[in-house]
Amino acid sequence: MTTRRIRGAAAAVAMAGAVAACSAPGSGGADGAASADSVVIGVPTEPDTLSPLLGYGKDGNSKIFDGLLARDAGMELKPALAKALPEITDGGRTYTYTLRDGVRFSDGEPLTADDVVFTYRTVLDDKTNNTAKSELAAVKEVRADGDDKVVFTLAHPYAAFAARTVLPVVPEHVAGGQDPNTGSFNTEPVGTGPYVLTGWSKGEKLTFKANPDYWGGEPKVKKLTMAIIADDDVRATRLRSGDLDGATLPPNLAATFKSDDDKKTYRATSYDFRAVTLPTGNPVAGDTAIRRALDLAVDRRAMVDKILDGAGRPAYGPLPVDDPWFAKDVERSRDLTEAGRILDKAGWKPGKDGIRAKDGRPARFTLYYPSGDKVRQDHALAYASDAKKAGIDVRVESATWEVIEPRMKHDAVLAGFGSTGDPDFGLYTLLHSSLAGDGFNNMARYDNPAVDEALDTGRRSQDTKAREAAYDDIQRELVKNPGYTFLTHIDHMYVLADRWKDLTTQTEPHEHGFASGPWWNVEDWRPRT
Repeated sequence: MTTRRIRGAAAAVAMAGAVAACSAPGSGGADGAASADSVVIGVPTEPDTLSPLLGYGKDGNSKIFDGLLARDAGMELKPALAKALPEITDGGRTYTYTLRDGVRFSDGEPLTADDVVFTYRTVLDDKTNNTAKSELAAVKEVRADGDDKVVFTLAHPYAAFAARTVLPVVPEHVAGGQDPNTGSFNTEPVGTGPYVLTGWSKGEKLTFKANPDYWGGEPKVKKLTMAIIADDDVRATRLRSGDLDGATLPPNLAATFKSDDDKKTYRATSYDFRAVTLPTGNPVAGDTAIRRALDLAVDRRAMVDKILDGAGRPAYGPLPVDDPWFAKDVERSRDLTEAGRILDKAGWKPGKDGIRAKDGRPARFTLYYPSGDKVRQDHALAYASDAKKAGIDVRVESATWEVIEPRMKHDAVLAGFGSTGDPDFGLYTLLHSSLAGDGFNNMARYDNPAVDEALDTGRRSQDTKAREAAYDDIQRELVKNPGYTFLTHIDHMYVLADRWKDLTTQTEPHEHGFASGPWWNVEDWRPRT
């Protein structure tokens, strides 16, 4: 989730102002935005690492790397480092990939099946600090069959497995001699992708050059810069001055560019949702009646209209309302009367100040949001305002992630999640009790045996109807006992100088701005003539 990528954001805010000050508008700025074959993009956060062994690029589009498979504009799987989609045998337990001929890493060494084997074995190693490894837990064995074939044997059928092989492949001859958690590969990566990292000034920018030997053809955009600018207003100002070619912006700021003939706005639908974590260990936020009341008290439609300027949808659970796996009967309206009845029945009685209490404990808890994130701040304040109407006092505080992380066990957080490709990807790590408190997985420490059972069924079953029933059950259980208050699904907004063609958007995960956005296919852009 983006939370892990926002570390150091406060420092980036200060840095952003300094960078903006030294960039003369119209001159291309410090990053050279005006160059004909270069693109400078403003994004709010930077990764902790550029190593796929630790989770970077696991959903594809990393630019430095390629996976065995990739996704096209319509999110369909297509071959990348593999020649074709996998051959699936043994009732869904064996996947065989044949590698594309002639692919080389950016240091000139050839890609082999051993590199693929090394990548997956390292990710699955218990010593590797990859919090997404549960998504590959079905892998029993991965082996090379000669130089050009890779065979995965699964412990059980896993319907979504092929979609997980968008995982970027790393070179064993470089990363193999390093500790995957601390080695230089984390900041000095070597891959097969369309771009090569040329510099990383932490908190300021990452620069890439086109890979002239890329197997897909040398990109027309020769230089790509990702400028790290945490403050939304500063990104908009630098874009307006010509200091940036493009930026990811919140909807209200993106709307200010509508009349600019030289810029184009892109809107990508997403699985990215904002939710309040309700830690099970918190005596108030962990109470089922409080959770249900909050779920009924929030005005999701108002949040979409007022905070997102209409660029989003109400979230009634982790899956968006237009997803084919969404359980249609879980949509629900705001109902303060029912919220009050639930609290009354559970013994949460109103006090003189309007705040409810039970056994002498006020219905009060703290809600953190990350400093500098205006969209989350607005969600948090709206949530607190709605909660107060139900007699629940939510105290909103901003902090850096360094401050928030140790408090996640007991305090609520305005968090962001969402994965594309298959419901298993986002729901398992969000809800399964085995992952409670595992970094940013299951932040609420949600523990519901019925949900665990349904998650396991959805992961293991090859029967589409059985999977649909399992994910329907999960969504209904989250209405009965929500470990999170789901608020909105957010459309991602981007504004770019209209100098290039063939820009498109994909349906995006929570992780965006760096690998997603209209620049997901920057290697295919062509200059307008």
